[in-house]
Amino acid sequence: MGERVTTPQPVSAGGLLDLIRSGRANTRAALQRATGLSRSTVGQRLDLLNRAGWLRHTTGASTGGRPSERIVFDSAHASVLAVDLETRHARAAVLDLTGTILAEHTGPLDITEGPDHVLDHVTRWFPDLIAAAGADASRVCGVGLSVPGPVDWEVGRVVEPPIMPGWDRYPIRERLQDAYARHVGASLEGGPVPVLVDNDANLMALAEQQANHRDCCAFVLVKVSTGIGAGVVVDGHVYRGIDGGAGDIGHIRVHDRADALCMCGSYGCLAAVASGRALAKELSGAAGNAASGSDVRRLLAEGHPDAIRLAREAGRRVGEVLVTVVTLLNPGVLMLAGDLSGVPFMTGVRELLYQRAMPRTTANLQIVTSRLGDHAGLIGAATTVVDHLYSPERADARLAGILSAQSGRP
Repeated sequence: MGERVTTPQPVSAGGLLDLIRSGRANTRAALQRATGLSRSTVGQRLDLLNRAGWLRHTTGASTGGRPSERIVFDSAHASVLAVDLETRHARAAVLDLTGTILAEHTGPLDITEGPDHVLDHVTRWFPDLIAAAGADASRVCGVGLSVPGPVDWEVGRVVEPPIMPGWDRYPIRERLQDAYARHVGASLEGGPVPVLVDNDANLMALAEQQANHRDCCAFVLVKVSTGIGAGVVVDGHVYRGIDGGAGDIGHIRVHDRADALCMCGSYGCLAAVASGRALAKELSGAAGNAASGSDVRRLLAEGHPDAIRLAREAGRRVGEVLVTVVTLLNPGVLMLAGDLSGVPFMTGVRELLYQRAMPRTTANLQIVTSRLGDHAGLIGAATTVVDHLYSPERADARLAGILSAQSGRP
């Protein structure tokens, strides 16, 4: 019996949009070549996208003949709200569909006060943010939320987060949708506003990789703040593992600190000896009231000698774990981010990596620090929303709903 032959499915309007957004095809002729569709079929698909308001047409440079029409994704036809929750404060922003921040607000907010208080509080910022961005509330297409804990991506719930008491398996998506409806109003296409939730290190890694290391097919970001976590991007996609637990390196046990109690309840975790919270505990007597990674960040900026010494030691601790990470994943870029990611910490990481890892593993490895800084989580959260809503299958479903509403059909 011969091999089963499958017939390629025709490229849908959503598929054309994917080609346009990625820059792989931005003229009618290029779309025909990339898909094998006829000129008339490409025209019909583009008409659907134009009617939804998702495309913009410009005139390309002339090469002597008639200037070609370029077709690009209209990043201004809608906007996204993004929220980045830290342990003691939160950021929220309105962004366009390319990840450009249009308006931003940062305020104190204690994540230990629980999801009801925190989610309602940040949602109250939304109306003023939308007004400050000059955006239309009815054109907000989704909300992205970054949280400092492991997330089950499919259901949008935090799972056993060590530094988020009261959040375990809480229905974040549904609660945020309810708060949005109360404080902002209806969503762009009716029904609950789409809400996507992910771990902060994942979202930071996605934003940094797409913004500055797009050619890197294996990218690792390590965030060291109040806790420690890693985000992994492979071939342009976040690797989350089977249930969102990938990258939770802060709870790998270190060999010589079995006495160190971690926030997760175990002893000897990396986060218990090398996180911002751990360093703040050691510095609290010598440097005043240091309680979190942000306090350690301040002391490092002030040149406090004990903070510098401890940050370098923490870098060596984290570097010891990263030897295994880079050996397993063989990334092209290892990015350090978060409150401790300055020169002392990076120096400690480098010392251990180059001392313990095989030369083959580090020969083509770049060890760098964050370029997007405090905006990485916001940009990553917005990027995730846009990538989800304008993916081919999701775009086709949304197009059907939009065009049905335009025609007045139920």
